[in-house]
Order: sequence, then structure tokens, then C-alpha cells
Amino acid sequence: MSLARHAARTAALTLTSSALVVSAAAVASAHVSVTPSSTAAGAYSVLTFSVGHGCGTSPTTRLTVQLPEEIIAVTPTVNPNWTVEKKIEKLESAVDNGHGGEYTERVAEVVYTAKTPLEDGLRDTVALQMPLPEEEGTKLVFPVIQTCEEGETAWTQTYDEGQDEPESPAPFIETTASEGDGHGATDEEAADHEEAGTGSNTLGWVGVVLGALGLAAGGLALGRTRSRG
Repeated sequence: MSLARHAARTAALTLTSSALVVSAAAVASAHVSVTPSSTAAGAYSVLTFSVGHGCGTSPTTRLTVQLPEEIIAVTPTVNPNWTVEKKIEKLESAVDNGHGGEYTERVAEVVYTAKTPLEDGLRDTVALQMPLPEEEGTKLVFPVIQTCEEGETAWTQTYDEGQDEPESPAPFIETTASEGDGHGATDEEAADHEEAGTGSNTLGWVGVVLGALGLAAGGLALGRTRSRG
């Protein structure tokens, strides 16, 4: 085989491999996915749900995000391209809200409806803020129903670690170790934070006083220089 033919064949194989990688990446990114701002147990997290295709080629008109039972309170983020609605359900028993009150109902679903249908091949996101469960290792599944002008796709299939990913997987996250700050911080950590803040304020006032003394000394020296002149 000539050198030229060998080079051409190598280039063709490289292009084919690259095309397969791109194709695989496109398939992998075709799901409705979720990206959390934090997975720390007990933290407040903003979960961003992304959609980048229609139902086949049909434009997307609505996204219905179903909330797992572990999630009680949800604050949807406003997206100017969509209207938003929270669907509420009564709880069988009241749940402590951590602030001296209790929840008697919870957000079961959040529905985003497109003001203008999202064309296939265009990407958009919707985001929900929520407090995560206090227990590390909790798997939270968020089934999403994608409704289009023609048909719908139910991203509701679940699977366990080690299993093959199904055709229409439900987005999910898993809580990790608590960060020990913000919501859920211990009393000792809060006291340390307050003490550090007090120390910073003290240093700040010391700096102000020293600065004032420096200005006074500089003014006195300038006055002496002018009197001698």
C-alpha cells in the first residue's frame, strides 16, 4: 500500500471515529437533564432542568416537573419565555417546617408552559430552588413530562447504579455530605462565625483610628514645615 493511500485511509478512519464520538455525545445530551447548585444534605439548592430538543421534531410546549415526596417546599425561578404554576397536594400528616410552624401541604408538581413553543434543536432551562433532605445519600428522582405540539415524552424511567440507562431516564440527584454552613450550620459554627465577625469589626475600627492619627500627624508636620518657611 502506498504512503498516500495509507494516509488517506488513516484520515478516513479518524473522521469516522470522530463522527461516532460526536453522535454518541449528541445522544447522551438529548435527555432532559438536571444540574444542582449544591447536593449537600440540608442545603438550599437550585436545580436547573435543561431541554434541548422536541418530541421528535415537534416543538416543546410544556414541561411538568414532578417532585419526590422528600421535597415539601419549592420556589420556581421565573423564566420570561414560560408561565409557571405550582400544583399543591395535601399531606397525610403535618411536617415540621423548622421555624416553629408546620407544613400541611406540599408542592407536588411545577408546570412550565411555553409562551412560544420551543423549537426542536433550541435549548432552554427552568430552575427550582428547594431545601434538600438532611440525610446524606438520599436519591431524589424528578420525573419530567415533556409535552409538544405533537405528542409527548415521559422522562420517568428510573434505574439503579450499575444498570444500563433506560431510553427515557428521569433526572435525579443524590445528596452528599453536609457542608456545615448556611442553613443547617451548628450552634458552635454559628458562634465561631459571629466571633470572627466581631474580630473583623474590631480590626476595622483600629484601622480607622490609626488612619486618623496618621492624618493628624501628617497635618502637624505640614504646618511646622510651612511655619519654618
